[in-house]
Amino acid sequence: MRLTRYFLPVLKETPADAQIVSHRYMLRAGMIKQASAGIYSWLPMGFKVLRKIENIVHEEQARAGHMAMLMPTIQSADLWRESGRYDAYGDEMLRIKDRHGRDMLFTPTAEELITDIFRSHVSSYKDLPLTMYQIQWKFRDERRPRFGVMRGREFLMKDGYNFDLTKEDALHAYNRHLVSYLRTYERMGLQAIPMRADSGPIGGDDTHEFLVLAETGESEVFYDSAVTDLKFGDREIDFDDVVQCAGIMEEFTTKYARTDETHDEALFNKVPEERRKTARGIEVGQIFYFGTKYSEALGATVQGPDGKPTAVHMGSHGIGVSRLLGAIIEASHDEKGIIWPEGVTPFHCGIVNLKQGDEDADAACEALYASLTALGLEPLYDDRNERAGGKFATMDLIGLPWRITVGPRGLKNGVVELTSRRTGESEEMPPEQAVARIADIYAAH
Repeated sequence: MRLTRYFLPVLKETPADAQIVSHRYMLRAGMIKQASAGIYSWLPMGFKVLRKIENIVHEEQARAGHMAMLMPTIQSADLWRESGRYDAYGDEMLRIKDRHGRDMLFTPTAEELITDIFRSHVSSYKDLPLTMYQIQWKFRDERRPRFGVMRGREFLMKDGYNFDLTKEDALHAYNRHLVSYLRTYERMGLQAIPMRADSGPIGGDDTHEFLVLAETGESEVFYDSAVTDLKFGDREIDFDDVVQCAGIMEEFTTKYARTDETHDEALFNKVPEERRKTARGIEVGQIFYFGTKYSEALGATVQGPDGKPTAVHMGSHGIGVSRLLGAIIEASHDEKGIIWPEGVTPFHCGIVNLKQGDEDADAACEALYASLTALGLEPLYDDRNERAGGKFATMDLIGLPWRITVGPRGLKNGVVELTSRRTGESEEMPPEQAVARIADIYAAH
């Protein structure tokens, strides 16, 4: 993409109401625009990153054997009355009436709706196990929406639901989701720590939140620093292997890591003092096992092996897709702007022409642009007639991981400059070598 043809409304000044880093940089980098309190339009670059995050979630859900679907954003209140949650959910639920006076609601979560789908079409234990998920917009009417996409009212979320015959099978689904989520977050350049948490209005006895450590996190967390040494890496996983999934679950959850809601000071004090850490954390996902709570309330039963009706065991599993974008920025930035991990960057590299209009510089930039594009990469070519300092400032703000700088002086020596946004280190090399280096970097992602 050429910057002169791209809609990127960069702001030089930080809006006064932007309190945290991710909100400031998303506004300044032209990624979002507020439509009303806690509700945002996603502008082209923000939308590109949002789709990259969404695609990683889809790919890892498919790898784990889960099936994608889509449910509506508007639900009937009748199902929620069946489950007993319509009145219990509280003021965060946006309740509305349609033109016929029927009570409706804007979906905050979808346990009732997915259970109704299940009970309408599944009647035998032979159809189990079953796990389905969606990535859909949700709405929760926060009293004080703030921090941009981190605590907005409208948000994009992946919510998945498993249906199993027994508690043992459902806990395997729980472990499978934990493993899948660990891989998902690492692909985004994040270390998300699973922490024992409170189930809140969704309910259930077993639940873990995934939190990314950041100074602006809304939760206080207490953890054994050894947990931050754990990496999922490239290990091969058979998601049908109960023992393997349980082993990884144990590996990542036996070290002490809890939110302030479930913190146990006595247990925490058993951790060696030098490893006891407190910090702030951003929740980016949560998994639940809640047994037969919804299946019993909504009559979601199957004929068991003994021929008798059996209420299925369920769990739900969420990832805050739009919130993740803010969390990535909170975890990866500096005083100049965003630093995108390679897995989610909107463009793979930037091309900066130091002297627009110079015949050799223009030709070299065009050749780099064509070579990178031919390899299936997406460069952002800053072809504006701007001073070099302004171009560098824009590239630093929007945070592309790699920048190729082209100028007449370097070209006389047959080189361009390749710069890492994360380290700031630069290296001169021939243009074709810079292209090969970028291609190799992304081949690993």
